[in-house]
Amino acid sequence: MKKWSIFCAAALLMISCGSKQKNLADLVSNPASAEGGSVSAENAAKIEFSETEYNFGEITQGQVVEHSFKFKNTGKVDLVISDTKTTCGCTTPEWPKEPIPVGGTGEIKAKFDSAGKMDKQEKVITVIANTVPTETKIKLVGNVLAP
Repeated sequence: MKKWSIFCAAALLMISCGSKQKNLADLVSNPASAEGGSVSAENAAKIEFSETEYNFGEITQGQVVEHSFKFKNTGKVDLVISDTKTTCGCTTPEWPKEPIPVGGTGEIKAKFDSAGKMDKQEKVITVIANTVPTETKIKLVGNVLAP
């Protein structure tokens, strides 16, 4: 009986800790959830890029392309970019880690290394933030020629 009680207490503790971690993650990506509500498009951050696609034209295999995607927070709360995802390891983004205030601007620096790549390229960067929807896509496109 004692073992069963210890097992139940441990299981309850694990469940409780797991829900706290989920709630903390929700607060980071969704500040409005601190008040028990959900984020609607009207009261969310909004990321507005000056361009969502950059065409680097033709480059020779092995060249590295760098481009800054500039954006503005046109929403109602601070913009928090929590992560980015890329379509392959040849593309690396850098984004601001601090919140961008309403009306504030920032940039995502993208770097594409064309080593081992050929022909038409389309490298998508998915930006994950406290926006509605939570994901916004920007991309680098162009053509890689043989050396």
